[in-house]
Amino acid sequence: MDIKEYFARISYRGSYDKLDLATLTDIFQHHIRAVPFENLSIHCGESIELDLEASYNKIVQRNRGGWCMENNHLLSWVLKTLGYDVTLLGSRVYVPEYHAYAEEIDHLLLKVVLNEKSYIVDGGFGMAYQLWEPMELVSGTDQLQTPGIFRLVEESGVWYLEKVKRKQWVPDQSVSGSHNVDKEVCRRVYLFTLQPRDIEEFRSSNSHLQTAPDSLFVTKSICSLQTVDGVRALVGWKLTEIKYNFKDNMDLVEIRILADEEVDKTLKEKFNITLDKKFVPINTSRLSLF
Repeated sequence: MDIKEYFARISYRGSYDKLDLATLTDIFQHHIRAVPFENLSIHCGESIELDLEASYNKIVQRNRGGWCMENNHLLSWVLKTLGYDVTLLGSRVYVPEYHAYAEEIDHLLLKVVLNEKSYIVDGGFGMAYQLWEPMELVSGTDQLQTPGIFRLVEESGVWYLEKVKRKQWVPDQSVSGSHNVDKEVCRRVYLFTLQPRDIEEFRSSNSHLQTAPDSLFVTKSICSLQTVDGVRALVGWKLTEIKYNFKDNMDLVEIRILADEEVDKTLKEKFNITLDKKFVPINTSRLSLF
């Protein structure tokens, strides 16, 4: 781990000699605003590897993003290098389409212990359900963040992450698609336990998610990046940009459908990504990511 090279990648220029919540939050926010959540490799004919060296090369040296098992694994290496107490955890993501959680762990997240308090640190969920700050591991307490109110609820040793949804204003209804169709007030995000995990436990899931015909990541090409006041995402050819809390507790949602020739330029200008191989966008799943 070349910590200075990593900090240059995320444009972090702050101090890191203190192992405190403020420093952890600052590094975390720089990461999610510089490193996209994306699965573009799958749609460029490349495989997604779990090895730290491969993730470091891809994200830090090649200026790419990654999904949870790349982003959070790399982030755990960064935080451990700095001296933080970090544990890998595994979760099962909630799929609204099926009204159920995944049967096996399919998402990697981190637990960080600071001053005898535990925090959930997850820099690899992306879209509008991406945490912007570490969440204290307490049950039933609303934790207000810029994207909305997040909540952890514990039941018999199982923890559930939820997000209270805000209303959305979509000026151009002609391209809104699934936006505002979902009337749920609170979205389940995932469930997890505090059982420590090893990266080897994610290898089968990492392989399944990029090869199974019904996998969300096979049926959708996804690239999302958090911004200073919102999030932008390219799913297939649909570019969505959200500005949080635009007015009266309502998020502004702007959507544009790109032509084929605009895709590579948009990836460069909006996400700072240049792909080495030909990218083939896809969006055949009806599942809404917002």
